[in-house]
Amino acid sequence: MIAGRAWPWVAIGALALAGACNCAMADRAPCEFGADAPQLAQLGPFAVGFRTIHLVERDQPDVLSFDAARGTAARRDRTLDVDLWYPAQAQPGASPWVYTAALPSEPPAPPASFSVPGIAVRDAPAAGADYPLVVVSHGYSNDPAAMTWITENLASKGYVVAAIHHADPPITDRSKAAEPYLRRPLDIVFVAESLRKKLGEQHLVDRSRLALIGYSMGGYGALTAAGAFWDPAGPLAQLIPESLLRPYLRGGKSQDEAAIKGLKAVVAIAPAGGGQAGAWGRGILGIDAPLMLIAGDHDRTVNYETGARAFFDTAVHARRFLLTFQGAGHSIGLGPAPQAMRARLWDQDWFEDPVWSKERLNAIEAHFITAFLGRYVKDDASFAPYLDVPVTESSAGLWPASAPTAPYDAYSPGTGGITVWRGFQRRHAEGLELLQAAPTAAAAGPAAPR
Repeated sequence: MIAGRAWPWVAIGALALAGACNCAMADRAPCEFGADAPQLAQLGPFAVGFRTIHLVERDQPDVLSFDAARGTAARRDRTLDVDLWYPAQAQPGASPWVYTAALPSEPPAPPASFSVPGIAVRDAPAAGADYPLVVVSHGYSNDPAAMTWITENLASKGYVVAAIHHADPPITDRSKAAEPYLRRPLDIVFVAESLRKKLGEQHLVDRSRLALIGYSMGGYGALTAAGAFWDPAGPLAQLIPESLLRPYLRGGKSQDEAAIKGLKAVVAIAPAGGGQAGAWGRGILGIDAPLMLIAGDHDRTVNYETGARAFFDTAVHARRFLLTFQGAGHSIGLGPAPQAMRARLWDQDWFEDPVWSKERLNAIEAHFITAFLGRYVKDDASFAPYLDVPVTESSAGLWPASAPTAPYDAYSPGTGGITVWRGFQRRHAEGLELLQAAPTAAAAGPAAPR
């Protein structure tokens, strides 16, 4: 139990200042946060191992080969690489892995390559068995290397984390957007169920404890895989060829390939699917697993009001949370911009927010994701006080002068008249809002039809 005492995990590093070049982070990984990080952001007690596995999904429709005249698409085997992080036995003297990837740059420039330092050791022996499984889905044209701030962090806390390489078409060619909109949830379901079986047989994961994390297009995919039913009359149904989408709709012969049963929790960061996409309509009522939405209220890419905020209001069958970064935009799901991505604004804007320090933003996300998964995946009630904040607006929290004297960097207990959010330091809980709602009584019955 952790309530009532200092969190024992320690991270090493210096502060990153908003708008700075993050030079202070050059010698540490994105998952290692600075002195101002909230309490649960700090690394856990485990060393981290890393490896890549290859999965093949047989006989899948190739969306980009769709022939409108015939109403059919070629069928091919779909190969997915999956990066796997897991609690590992410490390997003294071993060099941590350095991740490499590339993201689309501003046309006509070629993709921009970058590297990210990690804490994981490649192929290190696993420590222990039967850990919860967390499947992570990146954004449109992104790469798992840009999300190690959360994948490595969670592995150090006793999770097996599987991040999918979705191999999207370039986001700069929107004529191919139907491919990720159809394939993203199907990839997530296939990988989650495959790893449940494969890693469950190896006793590395506990099949009964599965969670999803998705960012942007990955957030849309996670919500769909969690049970949000596609709206057959919505705008998205006009984008995806009807003959390809129909089998996966509710009542279709392949509907089970588009949703996961028995989820413990879902985290959607700046999720797509609202606004002009119109993916689900009331179909989001199909989600009943605990849900955490994380978004910036100045998101110009997927729109906050018709996206995360609307999803929070509509998903009434789920125990749900909405963490809002006031003034933040869309890039909240990726780590700090590597130095190689700082020469051009287009490349930097994949990663950085115009207002928030990215290290600060990631640390707050890691804190709340840790609390949320701890509470609903590990079923540890001692995490609940970190979610049951005493005031909705973080800036309204008070640390009275009459409170017992504590060190300058003490974490708020969130009790005893101190209403600064639990796990945050005084003067360091600003610009945030956390809404939460219990499932309605209607959740006891079937989800509303589409």
